[in-house]
Amino acid sequence: MTTQFPFRDFDIAIIGGGAGGVLTAIHALRLAGAGIRIALIEPTARLAQGVAYATTHAEHLLNVPARRMSAFDGQPDDFVDFLVAREGEAAREAIAVSYAQRRHYGDYLRDRLQRARETAMAHFEILQDRVTSLDEADDMLRLGLESGGSIRVRGVAMAVGNNPKPLPARGASGLAKQSVLEAWDFDAIKQIPADAEICIAGSGLSMVDTALSLVANGHRGRVHVLSRHALLPLAHTKHAVAGYDAETLLGMPLRQRMRVLRAAVRDADRQGLPWQAVMESARPLVQKLWLTLSHEDQRRFLRHVVRYWDVHRHRIAPQVHAQLAALQASGQLRLHRGRLQTVAREGERIRVTLMMRDRRTQELDVDRIVNATGVEMRAQLMRNPLLSDLLGKGNARTGPHGIGIDTCAEGELVDAQGRNLAGVAVVGSLRIGQLWESIAVPELRGQAENAARRLLARTPL
Repeated sequence: MTTQFPFRDFDIAIIGGGAGGVLTAIHALRLAGAGIRIALIEPTARLAQGVAYATTHAEHLLNVPARRMSAFDGQPDDFVDFLVAREGEAAREAIAVSYAQRRHYGDYLRDRLQRARETAMAHFEILQDRVTSLDEADDMLRLGLESGGSIRVRGVAMAVGNNPKPLPARGASGLAKQSVLEAWDFDAIKQIPADAEICIAGSGLSMVDTALSLVANGHRGRVHVLSRHALLPLAHTKHAVAGYDAETLLGMPLRQRMRVLRAAVRDADRQGLPWQAVMESARPLVQKLWLTLSHEDQRRFLRHVVRYWDVHRHRIAPQVHAQLAALQASGQLRLHRGRLQTVAREGERIRVTLMMRDRRTQELDVDRIVNATGVEMRAQLMRNPLLSDLLGKGNARTGPHGIGIDTCAEGELVDAQGRNLAGVAVVGSLRIGQLWESIAVPELRGQAENAARRLLARTPL
């Protein structure tokens, strides 16, 4: 913890050492001149291990090919170069289209941060601490630290990352800790007995990680997957882009966009192209597609369309999809469409009660529950002391539709009065309400570089 210096001054402080924070630090170090002081503040000892890349297990793969995962817009092959350095130039072509082990991406970001440190003219420190408050102090910002000290900075990049949602069931708090596991607690998932019957709440990407860990462990017990829509993530195919103009979608309301997309899929099929090719055509426009929807259509999207969009947009590696299909075909994985109601201890087991679509209830008796309901998008419920401080003091407000926190178009924090805080840049998941697409690497690296440039522009020459 940072306790030896109660007050210190920096030009830039980056809050959060996950992928977003490390990307911001890399770009800041590459851009900063001599004399600039940069701090990266993260409570855990190991960087680039936020929710997305914390796994150490080989079965967890990236959800996009390696060629799309560079930390730099201007160096699209950089992540591929990193993998090739390990595996040999002869493997380059195969590596570029492969779905690499996710743990290697954290290694990549740490390697590029170290390289940036070695060549930077700026002074750089990593403070193992947690930021609990942010206040304006004359022409500076003061960050309160969990250790009891504080630092003063000219500019801040907030990249605090994600927190899991709590299990949405009455009675969950009364169950023993070992009975309800978080999907991101990869090591705990590995300890589940092979014959245990499991209930996984949620059917998205976190569920996929859990299923892959169970398969890798040779799990034999039945696995129940519960979700409101009972939709599993869909697979990538060989890269193809449909030849239709996705820009035309921007001037349409939501319902018309959905009709046009379905028609584009039918046209692609007649040309021998998969529906994924249509999604690839729209992929560069995702943020614009969100921003050009009316407030009412954004609400309709969140209420009626979001889960269908997610399974088509956030796809998984073909080999991972094949593993899930095999589990379903064997009957080991069973998908249930309904809403989780209650959980309670019943003898040596846990009774799970669901409300099904037809209003009937269904009960399951299982040995373990895995919470795979995804990330919390409401800032006031994220259990983050800095966000609680900002919202409580009026130095921030919730984002559109009550999700994330509000920012201006350039990514600066907006306070309760609607004022832009020019010295506070927000990076990553907290911008979801404004941008919707805010955590995929192409968007994240762009936000990180933009935040670094804007904050450095505020420092004296």
